[in-house]
Amino acid sequence: MRVLGIDPGSVTTGYGVVDEHRGNLALVAQGSIRAGKAGKELPDRLVLIFEGLREVIATHAPVAAAIETPFAGRNVRSLVQLSQARGVAVLAARIAGLEIFEYAPSAVKNAIVGYGRAEKHQVAKRVKMLLPGMRDTVLGADAADALAVAICHVHVSKFTSRIRKQ
Repeated sequence: MRVLGIDPGSVTTGYGVVDEHRGNLALVAQGSIRAGKAGKELPDRLVLIFEGLREVIATHAPVAAAIETPFAGRNVRSLVQLSQARGVAVLAARIAGLEIFEYAPSAVKNAIVGYGRAEKHQVAKRVKMLLPGMRDTVLGADAADALAVAICHVHVSKFTSRIRKQ
């Protein structure tokens, strides 16, 4: 199963693509879509996010997209912009025919680190441990979060399929 993880942001959107085969994870791709400076018009940034994600999807052909839900602790303006970036990400995935799965930040942290209030650096460190060959890789925060969302989905979907079989 190939999963695209998305950490939406109105300035930088992280992405991570992982494969899972017989319980083994493998990194396919990771990175960030930089939509420009915060002063750039939001509609222009949204177009860049949409086009960037469409390119990632076309290049790596995931079967599902896992996306982080917004954290409401930010100011209203930031939350609105984040929600719009998230909507564009969902749209890009849906247009490509991907199934979309949503996870709260605390659920992702719990699935990756075992603690729902883990710090970003703890999540990034654990992501590197879970993906072979990543220990010495410099990993941006947005890409690390996106990979964490993808890995979270792999774990949740495996667990869910086991429950359905019982």
